[in-house]
Amino acid sequence: MASGSNVPATIPALGGEQSLNRYLAEIKKFPILAPEQEYMLAKRFQEHGDPEAAAQLVTSHLRLVAKIAMGYRGYGLPVSELISEGNIGLMQGVKKFEPDRGFRLATYAMWWIRASIQEFILRSWSLVKMGTTAAQKKLFFNLRRMKAKLDAFEDGDLSPEHLAKIAKDLGVTEDEVTSMNRRMAMGGDTSLNVPMREDGEGQWQDWLVDDGKLQDEVVAEAQETDVRHGMLVEAMDELNDREKHILTERRLTDDPKTLEELSQVYNVSRERVRQIEVRAFEKLQRAMMRIAGDRRLLPA
Repeated sequence: MASGSNVPATIPALGGEQSLNRYLAEIKKFPILAPEQEYMLAKRFQEHGDPEAAAQLVTSHLRLVAKIAMGYRGYGLPVSELISEGNIGLMQGVKKFEPDRGFRLATYAMWWIRASIQEFILRSWSLVKMGTTAAQKKLFFNLRRMKAKLDAFEDGDLSPEHLAKIAKDLGVTEDEVTSMNRRMAMGGDTSLNVPMREDGEGQWQDWLVDDGKLQDEVVAEAQETDVRHGMLVEAMDELNDREKHILTERRLTDDPKTLEELSQVYNVSRERVRQIEVRAFEKLQRAMMRIAGDRRLLPA
């Protein structure tokens, strides 16, 4: 990729007098790219640093950012800020995207988007004073989900049964769960009727919009997802058991394990785990490209 290439700022403005609903309506005007269009635009940006190509790649995925950001509403931060941080992650993903790897941009960029949003949330939660370990981050981002699953909505500390269950499922101590639960309670859940601006205009409930896609888009994306999943499963057969496990735990799960955790599983160094991960990913990419090429040769 050309050094110093920057994604142009073509994203509609967020904040000020513009409501979230208006922003969401505006980004829906940007077309979804067909695989061939996406590939050609990505190649243009990769090889020539074409800012217009980068802009089209970014704007076509703004809806993906908004959808991911909406999933983090429960942390009491303005959705507009979550979306803005997610857009930064999207731009980073576009800059580093390599179209010849055989994956769609959305599949690659979503990890950058989530990472950017999560880091912003961690920075913003001054009351939580999060550490930087993988276990602490995992606990922070999964505690609400686990409590909801258990219907554990106690005002104070969790019951012994719920505490033990959450600690076991997340692989942390009960003391860590109790501490995190108390810190998050200090942050407080935001009421749906709380004004989002100092002038009193706009409430949380105003931001809960129907961002659903048209039925034909849903069907098309589901079909494409099925095809990609089938190719991935077939390509994974190229890996041995250790490569499959390491690659899955590092790149194909919502809660990736650290190099240290996997090094203890296989009794090797962290650097050795990293080397195996890189080699397995390269083998998987080559297999995906070969399978994609073979399928294009098949009769319709």
